[in-house]
Amino acid sequence: MITSPSSLRRSERSRRSTLDAALALCGEKGYGRVTVEAIANRAGVSKKTIYRWWPSKGAVMLEAFTEAFVGATPFADTGDVAADLRRHINGAVRMLSTSPYGPLYAGILSDMHHDEALADAVKEQLVDPRFRAAEDRLRKAQEQGQVPEGADLPLAVEMLYGPVYYRLVLRRPPQDEATVAALVEHVLRSLGGPPSDGPGRGGAGPVS
Repeated sequence: MITSPSSLRRSERSRRSTLDAALALCGEKGYGRVTVEAIANRAGVSKKTIYRWWPSKGAVMLEAFTEAFVGATPFADTGDVAADLRRHINGAVRMLSTSPYGPLYAGILSDMHHDEALADAVKEQLVDPRFRAAEDRLRKAQEQGQVPEGADLPLAVEMLYGPVYYRLVLRRPPQDEATVAALVEHVLRSLGGPPSDGPGRGGAGPVS
């Protein structure tokens, strides 16, 4: 199983250089053509150093992607769950529609089908924490009376993320803001919550 590299055992400068090099090379060459050797050369570190911190190219790419994705997709709590979900999903769509992040994540998802350790790492480092954060935001909406008690929150999270993954994996056009707004409203209605309303329907503010 892949474990998150310990920051106590490595230079932060080398770590940042390695992750930046991985992102840059993925943008230039595509995920499949990037090698650990190329990352090491671009970052100015040795292959031995990279393998001491990460067990595979996929693990390097996963850490680089996760850092960027978490920063670009906050779970805000403005008191309006529909607006907060639109903002979050729009942030995810924008990032996955941007090179190198979308192709990089698609490459990771492909690799994890024949790399059990990478599959575990994707679940533990990215999918599970994001899933819990989304569920927590919906649970807070329950406490605020925007989502009814007894609603199936895990299913709601899958309904929100499913179309995003579907379009990424099948290389279909990404959702626009109106489509995201319709998705969020559909999910909230399916839970028995109030529909989104107001001039903000169909849009979202800038991701910070």
